[in-house]
Amino acid sequence: MNKLRSFYQFLMTFRGKKQPDDQSYLADWVFFDHGFPKYSNDYDEISSYLEWNSPFSNALIVFDEIWELYNLSNE
Repeated sequence: MNKLRSFYQFLMTFRGKKQPDDQSYLADWVFFDHGFPKYSNDYDEISSYLEWNSPFSNALIVFDEIWELYNLSNE
């Protein structure tokens, strides 16, 4: 699989929704979190980071949903 952009770049496409949802909340939080591994495409690294720094209770579930979309976009 050839990932042309980082997960962070993909996640940023969910920012700024007129009707915010969990996906946009996660994207907005990541945007302002200077410790997020912005250049990583590694599921385990990003998932582990979110486990330790989760911005809201179902952030990991939302991450998994977006990760699935990210992988589909790179097929």
